Amino acid sequence: MRKWLLAAAAIYAITVTGAAAQGYPTRNITMVIPFAAGGPTDTVGRLIAEAMTKALGQTVVVENVAGAGGTRAAGQVAKAPADGYQILLHHIGMSTAPTLYRKLPFNVISDFETIGLVTDAPMSLIGKPGLEAKNFAEVLQYVKTQKDKVSYGNAGVGSASHLCGMLLMSTMGVQMTTIPYNGTGPAMTDLLGGQIDLMCDQTTNTTSQIKGGKVKAYGVTTKTRVKSLSDLPTLDEAGLKGFEVAVWHGLYAPKGTPADVVAKLTAALQAALKDQKVIDRFADLGTEPVAQAEATPAAHKKKLESEIARWRPLIQAAGVYAD
Repeated sequence: MRKWLLAAAAIYAITVTGAAAQGYPTRNITMVIPFAAGGPTDTVGRLIAEAMTKALGQTVVVENVAGAGGTRAAGQVAKAPADGYQILLHHIGMSTAPTLYRKLPFNVISDFETIGLVTDAPMSLIGKPGLEAKNFAEVLQYVKTQKDKVSYGNAGVGSASHLCGMLLMSTMGVQMTTIPYNGTGPAMTDLLGGQIDLMCDQTTNTTSQIKGGKVKAYGVTTKTRVKSLSDLPTLDEAGLKGFEVAVWHGLYAPKGTPADVVAKLTAALQAALKDQKVIDRFADLGTEPVAQAEATPAAHKKKLESEIARWRPLIQAAGVYAD
């Protein structure tokens, strides 16, 4: 009798879960973004949320949960009900958090279902308006000569600009004075005002400043040039051979979210990435949607695992940790 009851309960659970997945979604979905409104990741998230709304037939509402380098938002989604009504849009920081944070309140791999990759946003190395260096070769010479007298701003530990700076200094073999800010906005303000010398940030945040001639631009961090900044060389071709870093974004759901629900979210993401408004707006921001084959759970998980392995030794060598 007890075995029969257990079997019946299992069948009931499967039936209920299947029914819930079949009718999904029946209400608004919350997309949690781990940074403040107006930033580059927020911009990407809002574009995708709007396009996914059309594909899902229910509104995808953006909720900004900033703090702790993105781990606060990730922790919230990790503990959310596994029903597909709360998802996370995060960037490269998901792959660096396991090494950067000594006490992480979640496991990046085991506490989430990957939904799919969204975009690989290039980064650009920019300088204050009054910086005398005219190109990257002169920047390299300037940094090697002045060393820690050169100030490099970033948006805080674990931010994309912080990671780009670490890789930049490691590749150049020099150390600059790093100045962390509470977000990209304040860092950009000080760069424009001449209080710091250099910064590396996503083209989604720097393209308008570069095109407007408000900053010095020295190169993009991808192996190929960015269409919207076609006159700007890559750092690889400018002399920093092999240098490459991009800020990839992906969507996550809590672990245990039904496979049918994840599949619907993946399909909605893929539809969003084919939306012409998303394509055009991404192009304006200096990026583009990933290929459809990359907007899948399997490709996303593979990317996440490879990036964790890539950044771990670099962070450990730098000895940079956050509490």
